[in-house]
Amino acid sequence: MSSWQKIYRKLLNLPLSLLVKTHSIPSDPVADLELDLERPIIYILPFRSNTDLMTLRSSTEELGLPDPLAPLEIDGKPYKRYVYISDGPSVFGSDGELPQESIDLFTALLEQHKQDAELDLQVVPAAILWGRKPGKEENQKPILRPLNGPEKFFTIVGRGRDCMVRLSTPVSLRYMADHHGTDDSIAHKLARVAKIHFSRQQLAASGPKLPDRHVLFKRLLASKAIEKVVAEEAQSRDVPVEKVRKEAIDMMEEIAADFSYSLIKRGERFLGWLWNKLYQGLNIHNAQRVRKLAQDGHEIVYVPCHRSHMDYLLLSYVLYREGLVPPHIAAGINLNFFPAGPIFRRGGAFFIRRSFKGNRLYSTVFREYLAELFAKGYSVEYFSEGGRSRTGRLLPAKTGMLSMTIQAMLRGLNRPVTLVPVYIGYEHVMEVATYAKELRGKRKEKENVGQVLRTLRKLRNLGQGYVNFGEPISLNHYLNENAPEWHQDIDPIEPQRPQWLNPVVNDLANKMMTHINDAAATNALTLCALALLAARQRALSREELEQQIDCYLQLLRNVPYSEQCTMPESDAATLVAHAVEMDKFIVERDSLGDIISLDRQQSILMTYYRNNIIHLFALPSLIAHIVVQHQRLSLQALRQQVELLYPFLKAELFLRHDKESLGEIIDSQVAELVRQRLVLSDGEYIELNNARIGPLQLLARTISETLQRYAIALTLLRSEPQLMKSDLELQSQMMAQRLSRLHGINAPEFFDKGVFATLVKTLRSEGYLNDECHAVSRPVETLAELLAALVSPEIKLTIQAVMNREDKVEEVEPSA
Repeated sequence: MSSWQKIYRKLLNLPLSLLVKTHSIPSDPVADLELDLERPIIYILPFRSNTDLMTLRSSTEELGLPDPLAPLEIDGKPYKRYVYISDGPSVFGSDGELPQESIDLFTALLEQHKQDAELDLQVVPAAILWGRKPGKEENQKPILRPLNGPEKFFTIVGRGRDCMVRLSTPVSLRYMADHHGTDDSIAHKLARVAKIHFSRQQLAASGPKLPDRHVLFKRLLASKAIEKVVAEEAQSRDVPVEKVRKEAIDMMEEIAADFSYSLIKRGERFLGWLWNKLYQGLNIHNAQRVRKLAQDGHEIVYVPCHRSHMDYLLLSYVLYREGLVPPHIAAGINLNFFPAGPIFRRGGAFFIRRSFKGNRLYSTVFREYLAELFAKGYSVEYFSEGGRSRTGRLLPAKTGMLSMTIQAMLRGLNRPVTLVPVYIGYEHVMEVATYAKELRGKRKEKENVGQVLRTLRKLRNLGQGYVNFGEPISLNHYLNENAPEWHQDIDPIEPQRPQWLNPVVNDLANKMMTHINDAAATNALTLCALALLAARQRALSREELEQQIDCYLQLLRNVPYSEQCTMPESDAATLVAHAVEMDKFIVERDSLGDIISLDRQQSILMTYYRNNIIHLFALPSLIAHIVVQHQRLSLQALRQQVELLYPFLKAELFLRHDKESLGEIIDSQVAELVRQRLVLSDGEYIELNNARIGPLQLLARTISETLQRYAIALTLLRSEPQLMKSDLELQSQMMAQRLSRLHGINAPEFFDKGVFATLVKTLRSEGYLNDECHAVSRPVETLAELLAALVSPEIKLTIQAVMNREDKVEEVEPSA
């Protein structure tokens, strides 16, 4: 480097340090990009720019990566640690050719790889993005555009605090040399690939250009589908076409988002302050896979679980901080109140009515708007549960939006469409007390300004927040496997509803919800809730609680539920201390130590947090419950009982394991319980270990209420085999409600009608009910006997007493 360049860069560094604030993506490149710091690294940048180079240097220093200005020494020879793929523009013109010095550097490095078989240099693409404003559709400037000197100056002054340094997965020069040779043409090939890469990266960060709202409406009105419906509506209602067209425009005004980059940017600063005020930290996992999908040109549909109104804000904030475009969000029309509605709309929300069955004009307008979003490449987010979960469990998916997504594909999309399941978790959900009241019968309060202000007044330290991106589902691949003929149904004008659509959508919805649960995040509060709610008096000594949390952690670490789920790295004592600090438990101290407990009200609220992760422990809890009830049984008998009950748990809790892999998973769970000395096994039989009966019983009780619900339904079905489906659901719910009062069961989902509807549906799919939904005697008898052996005698007596009382009431009623 010449002396004048050194002086220039030193002088340049001073204003940059004052004006520029970099945000590096990813925040942990060694882990996310699988960088090997033992191997040499060079950086490849899109344009020659000292400003970009100095900004990159500042970022790499923070990330602990090699300095791009520090020489790279290979075999005693010094090389630059950075390379440009274009000279970029000047005030007098532009030069997009690959600089000769870059060709010379690549050629020399490839030659080194030819001479040294052990050498493997990593080329890391590094883009410096000054602002992420998408621009307007009428602006024809290219996505990736270099800036000349004056333009760069004004950009730094205006957008220096909005600078993103984006590092990408490294390219191995060893691979290039071995597979493509070492001649001069390789440098040009690499430059061409890098240009495409950087353009896609810019698009992934800023998103497609935004349309003028009225131009968008005009385009939608001109679509063949809306034209056809408008004409038919006008004819059927005997009104002018213009009147129906005006109604369609009003619907578009009601539905369509009005995305504003400036609001997103200001919102990011506000939300950054808000999260730091509310939460002790945000934990984000697997964002790199989403960045790769966006860069590869996928149409991304985010499908998160829905715990709180915070979900909308949190996911958009996380995506923006991770270098991605905040999605267009399908929001309920109930959120379109002043002033929240206009803010949400400018943040990307588009509003949807709760039901538009029978309103053909509205359904067509909405479907066309959604198809327009997909066609233009905007990422979309919708909450498939249809509303916030009041119990903490994942709800069965509403399939309307999913159907419309596939119908949009049947219009013909050029890009692959991918669902990205997202698990969102909190150590405190602001609405949890309201949920408990609603489940006890209080009417849901309509969203309004007063409700928002009351919520804001309660804001305080809410612990940790979690956003885990689950395993993506490629819709193109899924349809190719499950509906190979789907390509034949493509119609660019009118969306089709082929016969295969409903069953495929239902299966896909179940897979989607399962993938959300696969990415669950356990935390201090959910684990403590799991343990304390399993205790008889909802109280444990601190030592017992720590011992139980350690049991859970060992299960999660040694027999992971899935590769996507996450767990705390802290030990049990640290987790208990953190949970106690959140002021949700009663802590009493005596001469023997601390006792941690829950009062009745907090017990009800804690079921919400337990239910967030109950699916992770359903199988080990079922195994433990069977062993506790039988005390000693053969491993074969244990497997048979688990295999009979597992389909019901799988359907209710969206468990991931199928019948084929279940046997192997059972063996792994049993082996872990044996390793922890919770049970004993001689290889053929399994039995209690009385020395460790406490932790085993707590683990077993996690699933006991679920088995009690199953016992209620099967006892009814066994007693009245001809019982109608609706009557079975209703009577099961009523009996469960009475049982909960008599035995102090605080879990709101214990008598939830939806849970019994899922149970009855599974009974039919598993062959316990025939086509008329009447009981098939032998299988029902077998399952009822199994469940009777797994519930406590007092629960059995209560169920029988309630049934006898109902029988007497039925006998009296005819003569009354």
